[in-house]
Amino acid sequence: MSKRKLTRQQAWRIQKIQDEKAARLERKSRQVETGDEELGAEQEGLVVAHFGTLVEVEPLNPDDHSPQPTLQCHFRSNIGGIVAGDRVVMRSGQSHGVIEAVLPRSSLLSRPDPRGQLKPVAANIDFIVLVITPEPAPSSVLIDRYLVAAELQNIPIRILLNKTDLITDLNEAMLEELLSMYRAIGYPVLESSVVNERGLDELKQQLDQHISVFVGQSGVGKSSLVNALLPGVNAKVGELSENSRLGRHTTTNARLFHFPSGGSLIDSPGIREFGLWHLEPDQVIDGYRDFSRWRFDCRFRDCKHQREPGCALQAAAERGDIHPQRLKNYFAILQSLAEQR
Repeated sequence: MSKRKLTRQQAWRIQKIQDEKAARLERKSRQVETGDEELGAEQEGLVVAHFGTLVEVEPLNPDDHSPQPTLQCHFRSNIGGIVAGDRVVMRSGQSHGVIEAVLPRSSLLSRPDPRGQLKPVAANIDFIVLVITPEPAPSSVLIDRYLVAAELQNIPIRILLNKTDLITDLNEAMLEELLSMYRAIGYPVLESSVVNERGLDELKQQLDQHISVFVGQSGVGKSSLVNALLPGVNAKVGELSENSRLGRHTTTNARLFHFPSGGSLIDSPGIREFGLWHLEPDQVIDGYRDFSRWRFDCRFRDCKHQREPGCALQAAAERGDIHPQRLKNYFAILQSLAEQR
């Protein structure tokens, strides 16, 4: 059937209807963004949490940059991703505000989603605190995934063994060997327990005057640490699954908390694996700082560091200059990337 040709009048009427619909949609969008309110002058704000279409923001006093009571804000559709720790340009209304722009970030912690797309987690942080615990038992491969991600994003990272009250004769030697490996590389290692308050004062000193983020598997006690470090926050605490002995997710959105003496802490969603799906295989080695001294000394330029003659990394592992487990973890990560591809 041939397409009926419209008269000029019909075409004009159809276009008019479409324009009116577009205008109504634009007005509705503006009402959603502004709450249909008069907005104040532009000012700087600090994002403390992001919930779907709304962002919780602390307006900052223009005189001393002290935080003011939080305000829920909409954001312009062209803003892009907004995360806890972001500094933004905002305008306040009576019940809601609007974020106009995101200010330049000094750092951005991201992790890939199951599709391999990088998803921002926290912004403007000084360092990451990787929380591990005797139960669920820590995996050096999992730890290396976090370390590689932190190294490639140029964010310092510290390892915190939490729940030290769960250390027993059965797991003490394993934990000490594991932590010694990372201490020897140069990663700071802390220990803590909310049950007997071990190490909490030292942890507070490390966090004061800095912006840090807790990451780690579900069930390692991140929310309990937040409650211990910041009484009155009442972060939701979960228990370990009786079947898997893995943690149940309790924090669903990253949230920023302030220390009374200065500094801030971001509690991130619990994740059981820090995926590296977005990386190319030859990028992974850049995340192993202890390999840097020897990785370019191999006999062959394209050395894969496996069974090639004259491999400097293999020789370093045999001498003990590189921990053999780190080399095993490196190949395990490469294998996982190959399987996922």
